[in-house]
Parts: sequence; C-alpha cells; structure tokens
Amino acid sequence: MLISCHSTFRSLVWALAPIACLGSIDASVLADDQVASSVQNGRVVIGPDYEVAPELKDQGAPKGKQFEFAMPLSESKIFDGTDSTLDPRKDVRKQRKIVVYVPAAYQDGTAAPFLVMHDGPSRLNLVRNALDNMTNSKDPNRRLPAFIAIAVQNGGNDSKGSQRGLEYDTMSDRLARFIQLEVLPAVENHPEIRAAYPNFKLTDDPWGRGVMGCSSGGAAALTMGWFRPEWFRRLITYSGTFVDQQDDDAPEEADYPLGAWEYHSSMKLIENTEKKPLRIFTHVAENDNRANDPESTYHNWVMANERTADALEAKGYEYRYVFSKATRHCDRKVFEATLADTLAWMWHGYEADAK
Repeated sequence: MLISCHSTFRSLVWALAPIACLGSIDASVLADDQVASSVQNGRVVIGPDYEVAPELKDQGAPKGKQFEFAMPLSESKIFDGTDSTLDPRKDVRKQRKIVVYVPAAYQDGTAAPFLVMHDGPSRLNLVRNALDNMTNSKDPNRRLPAFIAIAVQNGGNDSKGSQRGLEYDTMSDRLARFIQLEVLPAVENHPEIRAAYPNFKLTDDPWGRGVMGCSSGGAAALTMGWFRPEWFRRLITYSGTFVDQQDDDAPEEADYPLGAWEYHSSMKLIENTEKKPLRIFTHVAENDNRANDPESTYHNWVMANERTADALEAKGYEYRYVFSKATRHCDRKVFEATLADTLAWMWHGYEADAK
C-alpha cells in the first residue's frame, strides 16, 4: 500500500524521517488523503510487503517491435573510452548496446515522446509491459503516451575511474550531449527502424523527453535534466547516487568538489538555483547503500535522497519521492511494485506536440 507522509513531520532529522513519518500517521492525519494515488506529488512510503503490479505483467496486450544495435565507443566524439580520468585497471566496453522498443500504439509519422533508460537493457521488460498495457488504459490517470523506450548500455565497470562512472557521476552536460547528439540520431536513422516505420521520428519537445536510471544511472538522469532542461525534463531516479562519486581528478571537481552531493548539501544547488522546468521522481531504499554512514563520508544514500526530496519540495518542484521499507539498493521488487505508478505519475499531464 502507498501511504503519503504528512508534511508536519518533515522537520525531523534525516535519519528518523521515514520511520517517524510512518509511526506518526494516524486516522486524523490520513483523513485528507487516505492513499496516495499514482498521480499525486509528494512523499510516499511503501512496504514491507511487495507484489508485482498487474500492469507490469504480460496481459496479452498487442506487442510492439524491438530493435537492437551497437555503437562502438571509438567512434564517439564525446565518450570514446580514452578519457584521462579512467583507471586502466577498469575495463571499458568496445561497443555499447542500444535497445529500442516501439510500442504497438505508436503511429508512424508522429513525433514520438521517449524515455532514455540508463544501464540498458535493465528493467526494459517491465517498461515494455507497461507500454503494452497502459497505452490502452481506459483510466486517464493510468494511460501512458506511446513513448519509445531507448535503453542505452553504459560504457563499462563502475565507480570512480570507470567509464560508467565518468558518464553517470560527472556533474556536467556531457552525458546529455552524448544522448542528444549521438544516440538519438542513431536511433532515428537506424535502417531496421526506418524499414518498419519509414516516417519514424522523436519529439523535440523537452516535455516529451524522459530519462530513467538507478544508482549512478539515477544521478545521471537528474544531471541530464539539470544541465540541459531544454532537452530533457521528465526524470526518474531509483536509489539515486547523489553522493560524492565524481572522479577526484575530474575537471568538474573545481566547480563541484563533492559531485552530486552538491545538489542537496554543501553548495545546495537545488535550493540556491532558480527553479528549472523539471518533473522529478526520486526513491531510496530503507537499507540502501551505506545507510549508517556519517555525513562526513558524503556517501550515505538515504541521507542524500532524503535531503534531495527536502530540497525539491522546498523549491516547489513537481516531485514524487518513494521510501521503500525492508529493501536494498536498486531492489528489483521495488521496480516491480512501483514502476507502473512511477510512469503514470511521470507522464501525467503530457500532451503530444501536434507538429
């Protein structure tokens, strides 16, 4: 069950906030909103029991078409696998896989909204089922636009000194430029996609462009929108790595010395920057990475995500924050229980560009 946390408990310290919120809710508090709907903004607590959402199962709905191709890193002008910050002990992929799912509801010739998925093809099976089932929903609050799912594989390995870390944890517009200037044109012009959909095209409307990721991929989703809101505005982050994971020798350290930790602490970028045109979903698990670490490590995922939610709320963003009890980092059962709701919330209010 999804329970909205009442705002009067928001001032509790970060470590106790989710538990205090749960313990403090009673019938009088819940009178105004008994159960959080899939399109409400704000904070939601789920668990400790989880079930797969029906819309994320194969219900026999019409299927779309899936395409797969590879992009050699050596041909990229932005991420060619030779960055000076890379640790030679960490492997870099020779090529990255791109998987594209076009739902049955897509009509050739329309400028399609789309969702870029980091660490592709992770969770693509759930997104496929959601598209198959929810593009035909009779409930307007559950109906999804016929968006294209574009799952992009990372460049390899993890954490500081890795190609994946370079792509996802760097505080810059570099990843946004890579997706915008290299990946999206490759998708639009892929011969197999063109053969199936001769007039295939992706929307230029930033409100029709979403990004989704978990862990560092989640931080990357926020970073793409933060630095390039003119390109990407609907952002989904699970177990977001809003911690100091940026390479210590990255040039961006001069401007953002604590990496993604700067969003909510130290520089408090969200709080101290003019509000951007973004719609942001965030999540953290009760037992997420380094949940008991002191602030001085700049690596407590629960603290980081609680503070990020606080900052988004204080600044007046369209946001939704899920705290999942009895779960861990990027826990699959959280995706299985919530992703239908998350997608419904993320695309709520979207109207396709008529052009």
